[in-house]
Amino acid sequence: MQYRRGWIALLLFSMTLINYIDRATLSFAIDPISQELGLSTVARGYLFSSFLWTYTLCLIPMGWLVDRYGAKSIAGIGVGVWSIATALTGLAPTFAIMLACRLLMGSGEASTNPSGAKVIREWIPAGERGALSAFFNSGAYAGPALCALAAGPIISHFGWPALFYIMGALGLIWVFVWTSVFKRPEDASWLKAEERLVILTQRTGGTQAGSQPAGGLRQLLRGPTLWGLAFAMGCNVYSQYLFLTWLPSYLRSTKGLNLSSSGVYTALPYAVAVVLCIVIGLVSDRLLRNRDVSRGGRRNLIACTMALASIILLAPLINNLPLLTCLFALSMTGVAATASQTHALTNDLLKNPRDVGVAISFVIVGGNVFGMLAPIVTGYVIEATGSYSWAFIIAGSLLVLGAASILGVTRQPIGMGWYKNTNTVAARAQ
Repeated sequence: MQYRRGWIALLLFSMTLINYIDRATLSFAIDPISQELGLSTVARGYLFSSFLWTYTLCLIPMGWLVDRYGAKSIAGIGVGVWSIATALTGLAPTFAIMLACRLLMGSGEASTNPSGAKVIREWIPAGERGALSAFFNSGAYAGPALCALAAGPIISHFGWPALFYIMGALGLIWVFVWTSVFKRPEDASWLKAEERLVILTQRTGGTQAGSQPAGGLRQLLRGPTLWGLAFAMGCNVYSQYLFLTWLPSYLRSTKGLNLSSSGVYTALPYAVAVVLCIVIGLVSDRLLRNRDVSRGGRRNLIACTMALASIILLAPLINNLPLLTCLFALSMTGVAATASQTHALTNDLLKNPRDVGVAISFVIVGGNVFGMLAPIVTGYVIEATGSYSWAFIIAGSLLVLGAASILGVTRQPIGMGWYKNTNTVAARAQ
């Protein structure tokens, strides 16, 4: 059987890929920008972090819009807004205007995860959700890898503004393709009847989806599970943005690499993370049955991936560049797999598909509250100590805390009260 839902998976992957290309452009162009605008290390940290301010503020409203109006229109508008903002960054003559462009970019990018989660819930059978979530999230690592390889030649030959123009144009091309192709499985005329039946009957994981209206965020927050997922995501995303914003500068300032070679050594760990993240997603789907999925069995895998990511604690002890690159690759793999599997676990523990957008948005808000701090805290740490060591120690310690949160706090379906016991949850899930 030909699985035409693979085209939907490719669209989701490319949306995330373009999203993270646009986030990463500043990291690779920051040296010439800093020279032109006279930016300090601390100012760099604020500029790196700025898009996350509006991104985080817009996530829950964007999740509500996705649940209300659907993923097609909201994703199309969001990608269009952030792509235009990325292109405008290349025209920014001052720090303030560049900051405004990054803020606009962040507001558009808030559409990505709620839209992606909604599409996964609508299009993907529950038994494939882990792999597809991993494929969707792996774009967050493929994007920076591609940007790392392309940024040096583009900046060297055409100047740093050209990097923003080119990457902004990619997003506008994606919007055209998305609006031309995407439909819900119920309405897609290009989807074969047999595959449509598989999707519609298996996407709930064996639970009754029901026709009840959306419960809303207040209902979802009545128990500890959504809070625990958000906290764990925050501990994970801190490391993700440490890598995304400061890794190229770290390689250039501490290892003596130039723009092109630092791009190669940045791209390698990201490329490894893409492949291994997808492998972990495939393994999770093979190991988990529908019954395990609805009980939240994915949490044990997430604790293991967070433990893998925490090996970043060893970075201050390693000076050998190839060995350090391997360590970054393993840590990024853990971070990438944790993010994708946490998205999948949120879907697993959510009983009403009408709440997907808001629930995922809240989890991502938790992630980005921590994520927006990572570039700023790192800037102050470097300014105060002259070293990146404490930046890696902070990141690794948070990953350990996040693993404990996943194991201890996400033991029941989302929205169930704080005092329900695990046995009751298991009985309901059967």
